Amino acid sequence: MKELFLLDPEVTFLNHGSFGATPRAVFERYQAWQRELEREPVDFIARRLAPLLEEARAALGAFVGARTDDLTFVQNATTGVNLAARALDLEPGDQVLSTDLEYGACVMTWTRLCDFVTVPYPELFEHVTDRTRAVFLSHITSETALLLPVEEIVREARARGLATIVDGAHAVAQVDLDLDALGADFYAGNCHKWLSAPKGAGFLHVRPEWQDRVDGVITSWGYAEPASFISRTERQGTRDSSAYLTVPAAIDFFREHDDRERCVALCREARRDLCELLGTEPIASEEQVLQMASVRLPRPDADLNRWLFDEHRIEIPVSHDGTLLRISVAPYTERTDVDRLLSALGELYA
Repeated sequence: MKELFLLDPEVTFLNHGSFGATPRAVFERYQAWQRELEREPVDFIARRLAPLLEEARAALGAFVGARTDDLTFVQNATTGVNLAARALDLEPGDQVLSTDLEYGACVMTWTRLCDFVTVPYPELFEHVTDRTRAVFLSHITSETALLLPVEEIVREARARGLATIVDGAHAVAQVDLDLDALGADFYAGNCHKWLSAPKGAGFLHVRPEWQDRVDGVITSWGYAEPASFISRTERQGTRDSSAYLTVPAAIDFFREHDDRERCVALCREARRDLCELLGTEPIASEEQVLQMASVRLPRPDADLNRWLFDEHRIEIPVSHDGTLLRISVAPYTERTDVDRLLSALGELYA
């Protein structure tokens, strides 16, 4: 599998969760779309692009269990969360309830718009007040790499009349999604992480009753009547949509090389070995761990990831406060990669 990707063979790459890595065949399709664009830019953008994007959305919809026109492409999940947050029309004093495990960029989004309350996820609904308008949570958390019970949370929130916004940045291609069945009002996802599409390929799924409230990132030609959810968010001025158009190729590659069962098993095994080496306890049950796992460090060390890269050419992230190390296991990850990490860490902690 390593030979099918473009990664530097001199680097032990254990950080697929940050930005993904695109397979060679998928990247070549991406470049082919870019060459088509440059061969006749006016024909491509003005005449061909809209139906091509619709085809790509249809392929993505089939993959994530959603109707084609309930999905729109965005650059990344954070953009999708921002569009969803602004669609709520929050007023001063309105409250959005969330877990204390959320991605920092999205936390910044909410804190600029409302009274953003974060609590441990098992206590989430104990903190609902008459000012609570919505619930926001990750499907799989970023720093702690934990699968959360989104189905239960979305169901409870809807029963209470609360809007639901799910950050699914890490869930696409780790979890089998059925967004229509899930029923979240907004679901933002990335295709450039675990689906391994080119960078800048994300999406926002919106239930039909909310779509009239969703604006594009900018006001452009998509607002000309008869405007729609798709036109407002899709016609965003001149831009290269090649990453979006490559999503079907990424889906095809994933289906041909789906190796999640092995990856999950190796990730859980790596977590056990890391905890034993570091002498720290697991942060959650094994059932909450899929292809990413975070482990506690014996002492905070925000510079550990830099040391691992400079001294051992191992690419792996450490949390902002230096307390967690997060390993990702992708289709190209082998047991020998985990062993290299354990050997390097042994110099410091054994």
